[in-house]
Amino acid sequence: CLADDMGLGKTMQLLALLIRRFEEAPRDERPALLVAPMSVVGNWEREIRQFAPTLSLVPHYGPERTRAAADFPKQNGTLVVTTYGLLRRDAELLAGVDWSLVALDEAQNIKNAASATARAARALAASHRFALTGTPVENRLAELWSILEFANPGLLGPLERFRREFAVPIERYGNEDAAARLR
Repeated sequence: CLADDMGLGKTMQLLALLIRRFEEAPRDERPALLVAPMSVVGNWEREIRQFAPTLSLVPHYGPERTRAAADFPKQNGTLVVTTYGLLRRDAELLAGVDWSLVALDEAQNIKNAASATARAARALAASHRFALTGTPVENRLAELWSILEFANPGLLGPLERFRREFAVPIERYGNEDAAARLR
């Protein structure tokens, strides 16, 4: 989970990681998936073309997008870019692909663990998962649980236990011991 402030290089860190992974595992032909808000997809595409031109960029949006899991390119260095709306709409299709890596930009989009978007993100099969966000917690600690449940499933335990042991004691009672354990 890269939870840095805006402008500190989350995009560059992810692109550098993707290039390195593809160089170090040339036989791994699984594509990587990047999910981002539609408003920043164009920025990602420009950054990829400028700073990571060796990556094969495959847009997954619009009427020409892939409709079958088997039709995603199986070639080292492929990065599929899609939106949160399509992650939700094409959940079954995207969950049917074995991704080498899945990254969520603006991961606060999955802060509600019960939302269809968060469920679709958690259903993605990937060897590596990354959540990029400048705001991992906006209102409630359960938002942090949701993001980390995507990035590292099971790390914070079940949501109800997390609420009982951390969220309620910290948010309602200011329990410093619970906050220290969570940190």
